[in-house]
Amino acid sequence: MAKNIKKGNGCPVYKKCGGCQLQNLTYDMQLKHKQVRCIKLLGRAGHVDEIIGMENPYNYRCKVQSAFATIRGNVTSGVFQSSTKRVVPVDNCMLEDKVASEIVLTLRKLLKSFKIKPYDMETGAGFMRYVQIRRGFYTGQVMVVLVTASEQFPSVTSFVNALIGRHPEITTVVQNVSKKSVNLVLGEKNITLYGDGYIEDTIDGCRFRISPKSFYQVNPQMTTLLYAKAIEFMGLTGSETVIDAYCGTGTIGILASRNAGRVIGVELNKDAVRDAKENARLNNCDNIEFFAGDAGEFMVEMASKGKKADVVIMDPPRAGSDIKFMRSVVKLNPERVVYVSCNPETLSHDLTYFGQNGYAAKKIQPYDLFPHTGHCECVVLLSREKADDYARVSVKTKDLKQV
Repeated sequence: MAKNIKKGNGCPVYKKCGGCQLQNLTYDMQLKHKQVRCIKLLGRAGHVDEIIGMENPYNYRCKVQSAFATIRGNVTSGVFQSSTKRVVPVDNCMLEDKVASEIVLTLRKLLKSFKIKPYDMETGAGFMRYVQIRRGFYTGQVMVVLVTASEQFPSVTSFVNALIGRHPEITTVVQNVSKKSVNLVLGEKNITLYGDGYIEDTIDGCRFRISPKSFYQVNPQMTTLLYAKAIEFMGLTGSETVIDAYCGTGTIGILASRNAGRVIGVELNKDAVRDAKENARLNNCDNIEFFAGDAGEFMVEMASKGKKADVVIMDPPRAGSDIKFMRSVVKLNPERVVYVSCNPETLSHDLTYFGQNGYAAKKIQPYDLFPHTGHCECVVLLSREKADDYARVSVKTKDLKQV
């Protein structure tokens, strides 16, 4: 475990923000808390290894979103208080990348000097909704996404020049137009104001393009360890066929392709598939294919045609997987399933289903990708048991959570 770092009560908005639920504990105590929670939820499925934490659990978020507001006549920025439309001003978040935090403070000043009004959720008046900043941890590249309520951007060239002049480390600036009433949601239209409209970062020597809507883990340091463990659990020797379900922009699949015979990535989001194909091109991967569609249906079709996969890697959203998808995995009958989870509660439910259908959890490794919060990631190796090694138990649909 990491060093015994002191309690984080130094944050002045700790209670108002609500983002750091465990900040009242020392970091060692946070890790112990998460370890106990994982054991309670997952211990029935198999042995839970000791959680891996960060050496320095601060300023790790390389994706920062900050909403703008006018409070008592002054332009400010911060986070939305939980379940409200009220912005809690934040000058220096202990979790956010320092460069990104400095850029947010500069934008506050520029909005005031250019007389650009923050968007008001209650009245619908104003222009600048929020900013999203993404920084490549290993490349240092910085993307600033200015999310506006309309396309017409007053004095846009002067505004961008002033921003770049103060922060020459910025490599691209994008305007995203969002007319939706929902907080912190990107709109469909992107307008590149400066640079290429994307940045790149690396994981274990592979390059990945990050555009405004790309999914990319916010803690790159721990993501490198997390993905390395997932690859280790796959047990690749160079000849295996791997299905990368929920593949997103292809990060895990591309990393796995270096040690696999063939990788097939399946993702419902067409924009993510487009990014995945570009990432494969960037890394000269000629043994990986990406398909836009439902991964469960894709695997059922493979099985019906008598096709096989040796490994399925799955990285579902916080809601976990669903019965239809898990049935498709069982039907395809791979030797190993590697499950990357961001929610131990839904993982526990899903491991029960796999256990009742012939797959035993051989290894469970938790990671602390989000220090000071209640979140925890896990990587699980599930291996197919021989028919005489387990008793197949019928599973009633009503007993399983429908997602």
